[in-house]
Amino acid sequence: MATALLIVIYIAFVGLGIPDSLFGTAWPAIYAEFSLPVSYASFVTLIISGGTIVSALFGTKLIKALGTGVVTAVSTALTALALLGFSLSGSFAMLCVFALPLGIGAGAVDTALNDYVANHYKAAHMNFLHCFYGVGVSLSPLLMSFALSDGAAWRSGYSTVFYFQAAIALLVILSLPLWFKARAKNPSPAEEKFSGGPMKAAKIPEVRVAWLVFFSSCAIEYTCGTWGSTFLVGVKGFGADAAARAVTLYYAGLAAGRFLSGVFSGRLKSWALIAIGQWTLVAAPLLLALPLPAEISYAALLLAGLGAGPIFPNLIHLTPQNFGRENSQAVMGTQMAASYVGIMLMPPLFGLAADAVGVWFFPYYLMVLLIVMMAATFFLKRMLKRKNRLTTEEK
Repeated sequence: MATALLIVIYIAFVGLGIPDSLFGTAWPAIYAEFSLPVSYASFVTLIISGGTIVSALFGTKLIKALGTGVVTAVSTALTALALLGFSLSGSFAMLCVFALPLGIGAGAVDTALNDYVANHYKAAHMNFLHCFYGVGVSLSPLLMSFALSDGAAWRSGYSTVFYFQAAIALLVILSLPLWFKARAKNPSPAEEKFSGGPMKAAKIPEVRVAWLVFFSSCAIEYTCGTWGSTFLVGVKGFGADAAARAVTLYYAGLAAGRFLSGVFSGRLKSWALIAIGQWTLVAAPLLLALPLPAEISYAALLLAGLGAGPIFPNLIHLTPQNFGRENSQAVMGTQMAASYVGIMLMPPLFGLAADAVGVWFFPYYLMVLLIVMMAATFFLKRMLKRKNRLTTEEK
């Protein structure tokens, strides 16, 4: 039973990633068709992120009432229906309408699965699972690039991805008996009792610093995914299909970074893997900013993915250790909300900057976010060390 459930969780993580990378890849074709300003992508991403924040903050109560399995099944089905809605949209307003259920579904399943894995599995599984998330975010832009290069509209790419997501949702629904058995045998803290909500977590000073790390790390990930294609088209002279393939390479690097992090998690501690990822990430904006051949952009985006890969899953897995297992779900929901705030605010903010000064500002924007993330990580480790939350090996 445990093995079968773990396989389902791995596949569910693929479904978690599928919607996240699709919109940024399709946006150059969407705004051209609807004759929109490039910054209008911000409206859609704001709605998606707003939905994820709400569902993440209320995730603890939902998991306690329904269980992780039901929350995962309903949320995955909701995202599938939202993708179908995108594929049928004939106006920008309809895209905004279907962005809301897409965000709500993504936030609930993200919080539920991350807390479940952090409390029941080793760090290697957390990294490998997020590698499968990387498979999902790599798959959808690849399918979209095929649709665009074949002359099909972006709606064709969305409809293809819908079928993948619907199949995953069906699998999770069929696996519900496994979840019910696992819940009865070994419930997670959120399923067992309600340990507190966002207000309780917000009173812990270290949690507030952790929010900044999550905020900036996810801001970097999603700014790369949302605007990387537009930067390559507008500054480096790529065609829309070539830019989509380049962004696919970024997501492939993200998956590879998480896979390698899982491989080395038995030898290196989570904090060390986070540090390696952050320093690898430094190279990406530098390569994009320098006046180098356009082909170097492929390597830059690959390094961006490789560097970002280990950061989020290892931060997530450290949550019970950093703040106590009894507080993990309360903290987890706020960490996910902080991540979504970064996703909601920072890519759209770059869109405004792009309208004001140009998309050439993209690598410099990433540099600022990277400095914030590395500084917050330094202070978080320092505060946890003072409270003896770091083990001897992690120190």
